[in-house]
Amino acid sequence: MDVKYINPFINAVKKLFNTMIDVPFKLGKPSLKKGGLPGYEISSIIGLSGTVTGCVVINLSKAVALELVSALVGEAVTELDDDCTDAIGEIANMIAGNAKTDFPSAGTSISVPSVVVGKHKVSYPSGLPIIVIPCITGKGQLVIEVALKENG
Repeated sequence: MDVKYINPFINAVKKLFNTMIDVPFKLGKPSLKKGGLPGYEISSIIGLSGTVTGCVVINLSKAVALELVSALVGEAVTELDDDCTDAIGEIANMIAGNAKTDFPSAGTSISVPSVVVGKHKVSYPSGLPIIVIPCITGKGQLVIEVALKENG
């Protein structure tokens, strides 16, 4: 998997944290995911199709989700209700939109993210390595999981 397809998502997360969500964070060291289950109970799944296919998953805990949504809306959010889930989807949508502007492949469509809450599995494309990029915040970490391949 070429880093030129991963970097737009990393840069989009950096941009989001630096402009829309005022939460200090630090990027951790990327690694390969072992196993297919998400590490946290909330996932925003962004699908890609066309010349590059696969998915990008933003996986986070309830504590980190509440922290990010509170920062986004400017008031304390204390429960993971429908409004909070919608805000998580909007955060993922902003990441997808920012990534799309820097994405090097013009023939690729990036889907509107879907949000899954609770115990779940993510259908990663089979046979592809999954790159995990941790983002550490004060309430824990969220991870960006990237499984993409170039068609061609």
